[in-house]
Amino acid sequence: MYLGGVVRHRKRVYTFSMRNEFTAVIEQEGDWFAAWSPRIPGANGQGSSVEECRASLGAAIRLILEDRREDGLRGIPPDAIQETLTVQ
Repeated sequence: MYLGGVVRHRKRVYTFSMRNEFTAVIEQEGDWFAAWSPRIPGANGQGSSVEECRASLGAAIRLILEDRREDGLRGIPPDAIQETLTVQ
């Protein structure tokens, strides 16, 4: 899954680009498929096909991570040092 975007905060623009991989657990329930990711609490998806279910879960994960990134930028003091850190 590719996650990327722009976050605006206090006259600053932060651009981020990340590629994350998550385990998706998909089960069939009657005519529907339901999915969740064990590593992202609250991320759930559903659909009438596996592909639709996977896309729904991907959208939920994207929204949760986007919200967490925005939340992490709130309250940064204007004089704080901000830099890019690469983790492998």
